[in-house]
Amino acid sequence: MEGSKALARGEFDHQVALTGTDELAELGRVFNDTAKRLQDLYATQQQSEDRLRLVIDTIPAHVWSARADGSVDFVNRRWLETTGLTMEHALGWDWAFVVHPDDLARYVDKWRSALAAGQPTEIEVRLRRPDGNYSWWLTRSVPLRDDAGNIVKWYGTAIDIEERKRAEEALREAQSNLARVSRVTTMGELTASLAHEVKQPIAAASTNASTCLRWLAGDTPNIEEARAAATRIIKDGQRAAEIISRVRLLFQNITPQQELIDVNEIIREIIVLLRSEATRHNISVRAELAAGLPQVMGDRVQLQQVLMNLMINGIEAMKDVDGARELLIASQPAENLAVAVSVTDSGVGLPPHCAEQIFNAFFSTKPYGTGMGLRISRSIIESHGGRLWAADHLPHGASFSFTLPHQSPRHTVPGNLA
Repeated sequence: MEGSKALARGEFDHQVALTGTDELAELGRVFNDTAKRLQDLYATQQQSEDRLRLVIDTIPAHVWSARADGSVDFVNRRWLETTGLTMEHALGWDWAFVVHPDDLARYVDKWRSALAAGQPTEIEVRLRRPDGNYSWWLTRSVPLRDDAGNIVKWYGTAIDIEERKRAEEALREAQSNLARVSRVTTMGELTASLAHEVKQPIAAASTNASTCLRWLAGDTPNIEEARAAATRIIKDGQRAAEIISRVRLLFQNITPQQELIDVNEIIREIIVLLRSEATRHNISVRAELAAGLPQVMGDRVQLQQVLMNLMINGIEAMKDVDGARELLIASQPAENLAVAVSVTDSGVGLPPHCAEQIFNAFFSTKPYGTGMGLRISRSIIESHGGRLWAADHLPHGASFSFTLPHQSPRHTVPGNLA
């Protein structure tokens, strides 16, 4: 009886006193042998648990577990060291205090979605260090199910991706600088055309100014005609200022600015900039723009650059061809509220079997081409969540198309965690 109570208490070193050789003594020996085996088994299990805990606490990653409702019930020592929290403050939902405020709503929403769907999830998030600074971590979590398929536990890890994020930022900066160089190079090539484009409203303003003076110089000044001429001067000046403003934007080295954009408006702006270049080569520019398109979230200058690259390529493809020369820019709605844009020419067409290769860096069919325009254009479109591709336009010419997804401004999600 005493031995049974000792085993129930986990006192595996308890031994029954043995006297005699009867059945009770034999039972005592069996009991002592069983207790010794249980003690050895428990010691082995404890050693395994200690080794497992040592591994979990030592590996260079966060390890944690949560209940089926998502509340955390365990974090390893590495998690505590890199966040500065105590175990008491790391459990439940208190861990949310170390998540960057800008990431909290997104992180919690995605975690709750994973709980509701019962599916593994992966999230990038910034966590606060003991010094108050934040670093990027990639968290992954998977559910553990019982035989009936019910989730009984969640297990997760997080690895430090701060260096990777810095490398990505450096790469984005390098790509941005390269894109700016490409814009500057292209605009340099179009200097004569742009000068002509700006000269037109200036010349019109000068003509209207002379007309205004004539209406005022007569014996009976015609005030209404003079006022109309002055109004035209103002409009001509505004048109010249708008052209110069657009050119300056393309030259500036500024951080990409995300804003809601009317794609048709950007198309019209680039058509104005390239109109003289097209006219110089006897190329007609036609726009078929669908009305009522949804706005897209993006960087205006970058999207202008894409359109400018595609339109210039189309113009250059038609410089030396016979017959009609037309550049068609079209916009239309696509699936899931996306916007589709195409630039189609009647030029020499794509190089044979090179519909994808033309987007590779340094691949160019032009004698003095850099081979970066299309590569940069695709990179810009993909960074906006879209896709850019090329196809032959039969019977002659090529068509470049891209899509841009509809993106609403991000709203703040309430951070009620419990």
